[in-house]
Amino acid sequence: MTDPRPPYLRIVADVERRIAEGELLPGQPVPTTRAIMREWGVAMATATKALAALKQAGAIESASRVGAVVAARRLPSRSAGGLERDRVVRAAMEIADADGLAALSMRTVAARLGVATMTLHRHLDADLPQLVADAAFAEIEYPEPPPGWRSHLRVSAQLQWAAYQRHPWLPRLVSITRPATLPGLLAYAQWTLGALDGLGLDPVTRLHVYATVVNHVRGTAMNIEPEAGAELDTGMTSKQWNRARLPIEGPLIAQITDVGAELDLESLFAFGLERVLDGLTTVIMPRKVRR
Repeated sequence: MTDPRPPYLRIVADVERRIAEGELLPGQPVPTTRAIMREWGVAMATATKALAALKQAGAIESASRVGAVVAARRLPSRSAGGLERDRVVRAAMEIADADGLAALSMRTVAARLGVATMTLHRHLDADLPQLVADAAFAEIEYPEPPPGWRSHLRVSAQLQWAAYQRHPWLPRLVSITRPATLPGLLAYAQWTLGALDGLGLDPVTRLHVYATVVNHVRGTAMNIEPEAGAELDTGMTSKQWNRARLPIEGPLIAQITDVGAELDLESLFAFGLERVLDGLTTVIMPRKVRR
């Protein structure tokens, strides 16, 4: 069975295994970025992300004139009664993907893993829905940023939209005004805000630009889950459903728009994104350029 985790997490898990089994001892060098690229066949950005995650977890540390080595003193294990936290979060994500966010609870995850519910309560270091949302964002593989702030923000929005399509429950867990400060979510914010570097924007404006783009994508994506449910109930896509209404409701629809005009979530996302970027041009570009 194919490992569903993103490549950098598979690398992290393998290095963690080598450390746990004594293949890599405290103070010994760990594979370099280029060694990881060769061994796992990944891009430099993925290798760098894996090493950063290992360092954040306390598995490795920097040593002068040596580079990254196995940490002499490991941070406390992020486990739940002998369960790796990643396994717990993966089980929670599978439940949400299959049955929706309403089915996700400590009880259902514990039942899936065959452990006591209180075991998870005692050992998880953050709210379960937040951990699942963070894991969904951690799946994103970031390309080299395209040139220009507009192209960069467009790609960022498309990456976010794709995450919502993979996990239709995810938009409900993303807060614009009370964001969770977890690694996957922070990585997305940092990559996106990189589009605004060097543009001379003050911190408040930068944050509002970021939130405006994120909120457009999230707001449109809130419709993905209900639309998927409606498609299951009716057996028709939104386009098929609208076409089926024409023989009866065509004259009423004609009072609003052409009966042949169609709207779906993909077109709404793409059209709205370009209009948001158009509007942000008035904020980002210098006035003398806009004249």
